[in-house]
Amino acid sequence: ATPQELKEQLGLTDEQIAEFKEAFALFDKKGHGAINVKEIGGIMRGLGQNPSDEELLAIVAEVDADGTGDLDFPQFLKLMAAKMTLTKPEDEVKEAFHLFNKGEAFSADELKAIMTSLGEKLTDEEIKEMVTEADIDKDGKINFEEFTKMMSAGAS
Repeated sequence: ATPQELKEQLGLTDEQIAEFKEAFALFDKKGHGAINVKEIGGIMRGLGQNPSDEELLAIVAEVDADGTGDLDFPQFLKLMAAKMTLTKPEDEVKEAFHLFNKGEAFSADELKAIMTSLGEKLTDEEIKEMVTEADIDKDGKINFEEFTKMMSAGAS
């Protein structure tokens, strides 16, 4: 299948395909157009996914159907598309909140770090605006409930 056909089959955006191609190229050290299945975990983690060892084994078995131990780019795209559908946005939001926040709420600086980890590069002004909008109880910090509401409002 061509990259365009794969894009349509898998429901990926041009931006996602470009990001995956970049990650694939980093691990295709010899430039053969294939990466070793042992590298999949590192690639997925680099793209913000956190598969367990069991998930990785199941994923590799599924996408490396020919059993060569190598994945070409179309196989890799299928893998990433499948993994993306397994990761629910709510799980990502909860993970991001708890990753950066050991307490009950966080500040504007912490929000900026969280948003950056989710791939959102925001200015200080945008962050300040988000805190002002999200901070329902007006304590200058954002708790998990406020964060979840803010993230789901932004996603819709």
